[in-house]
Amino acid sequence: MKQVFYKGRFIFIPIAAISFLSLISYVVMQLWNHLLPEILHVNTIDFWQAMGLFILCKILFGFGGGGGKMGPPWARGRMAERFKNMTPLEKEKFKEKMQRWKCGPSYNWDSEPTPEPKTNTENPI
Repeated sequence: MKQVFYKGRFIFIPIAAISFLSLISYVVMQLWNHLLPEILHVNTIDFWQAMGLFILCKILFGFGGGGGKMGPPWARGRMAERFKNMTPLEKEKFKEKMQRWKCGPSYNWDSEPTPEPKTNTENPI
């Protein structure tokens, strides 16, 4: 049984991939043609345009490999190794910095967060 699947995978995998792409393209075409002409007043598209649109979206927006993982696969092992070798104090500082990380990679880790301005809640009258 294992040898049959092993030999047949060179036929099965491409057929499955083409079938999946065709099904997704058909769904994209149907959704586009039933929703967008009414909402945005655009033209309808055919199957090949839907396939091109799907592939373009996959190229631009990614292939869904995120899922809460920490970075690319080749960097996760390095980061886990670094975190394992940290002292408890370094681990705590790292966790605090990650919680404060709101401004992207250019965030200045050495500076203290700016305190929020206090608002005057008293009635001036």
